[in-house]
Amino acid sequence: MKKAWASKAGLGLAMSWAWTGMALAQEVTVYKSPTCGCCTKWVKHMEASGFTVEARDVADVNPYKQKLGLPLGLGSCHTAVVDGYLIEGHVPAEDIRRLLHEQIEAKGLAVPGMPMGSPGMEGARKDRYEVLLLDKEGQTSVYVRH
Repeated sequence: MKKAWASKAGLGLAMSWAWTGMALAQEVTVYKSPTCGCCTKWVKHMEASGFTVEARDVADVNPYKQKLGLPLGLGSCHTAVVDGYLIEGHVPAEDIRRLLHEQIEAKGLAVPGMPMGSPGMEGARKDRYEVLLLDKEGQTSVYVRH
């Protein structure tokens, strides 16, 4: 079972903060290319959402994806870990907060590719995209649509 996201006494306050954008600090480790601008923007999105981010610039993110068990075809430009969950690609901070709150028994979340309009990929166009929930066996289901 996952460890508690917040103490029982602080759970109501933590939930209130999480949903209003005043999120409690949660450590995120992200593996990214040192030259990828959208990865850097995603890191800034996470920090602005209250996460503490340790960005690790690596020459090749693929070994991290493999080690964390990311199924083929679900990759993006960066891979992160938060509270034992794999976070692949441009997943919005609010969806990560929801996952942490729900404590779902899962491998993590993924936004395959680099959809325009997702955090870090802001621009003139905003595409519809899905955040996928990865179960422990690597199967996916739609967690949320944006």
